[in-house]
Amino acid sequence: MLRTTSALAAAVLGLSLATAVPSTASTAGQPFPAQFSLPAGFQPEGIAIGDAPVAYFGSRADGDLYRVDLRTGKGQTFSQGPGTPSNGLKADNRGRLFVSGGSGGDARIVDARTGRILKSYVLATGGETFVNDVVLTRDAAYFTDSRRAVLYKLELGIDGELPDAPITLPLTGDFHHIPGAINANGITTTPDRAALLIVQSNTGKLFRVDPDTGTSKKVGLGGYQLAGGDGLLREGRRLYVVQNRLNTIAVFDLDKAGTSGEPATTITDARFDVPTTVASFADRLYLPNARFTTPPTATTPYNTVAVDKP
Repeated sequence: MLRTTSALAAAVLGLSLATAVPSTASTAGQPFPAQFSLPAGFQPEGIAIGDAPVAYFGSRADGDLYRVDLRTGKGQTFSQGPGTPSNGLKADNRGRLFVSGGSGGDARIVDARTGRILKSYVLATGGETFVNDVVLTRDAAYFTDSRRAVLYKLELGIDGELPDAPITLPLTGDFHHIPGAINANGITTTPDRAALLIVQSNTGKLFRVDPDTGTSKKVGLGGYQLAGGDGLLREGRRLYVVQNRLNTIAVFDLDKAGTSGEPATTITDARFDVPTTVASFADRLYLPNARFTTPPTATTPYNTVAVDKP
């Protein structure tokens, strides 16, 4: 979810290339818009969608949070940022957003209705950090740091209570951190929910990670290299991986434990302009265009596009 300058030559190994067309998803016969604008200069990166047709976006410019009704494409800024980035986002079933703070080295939990900050955490102090993405499990929230070989864990109480302090887990095993590069990025859970999956942007590798120890094992993907791997989305055994500067979503079918995956297809679309993350609603995938190859200004236009699921 952070821009990467490493070579992004990916071997697609004979996969079928599926060029997406605008979806026909609808409510009461009215089609949802297949793309919609975000505020000028917003610099989006993360997206979260809950059970309702509402999408949330974070600004990497100043941390503002923006909420959109997917039925109309209309939205508004509902939470002012702290002046540091809002990168990865996840929504829980308690009306809360978990937000990773990028170069701010922090995380915050926000009321998804009012925009009020419920709690903030300092995850990293001193030295280089980039708290990039977040995933929610039954009992914890996990955050990646693209500049450090660690995961940050917030243990949640039985009723979703937020902890007083985070836990830092070292990433060990097959995962090898490369200083000065964009390392651990997108994160999700395995199909059996017993472990985590993390993509390493600079190496194009996917890892299965023990959520208690941080020990990692490389996931076999039939030889596919996830160059520029960014946001992850898993639905059942299907895994979607955004390859940002390749303007591609790589699709895999995983085994139950998430130890291996078979390439299924890839999705491209002429409207992609360096998408970073992906979220799902009904029969569609929604992706914000981060436009990393376009110098950002206060008036630079940004948008989100929707494609049909394969």
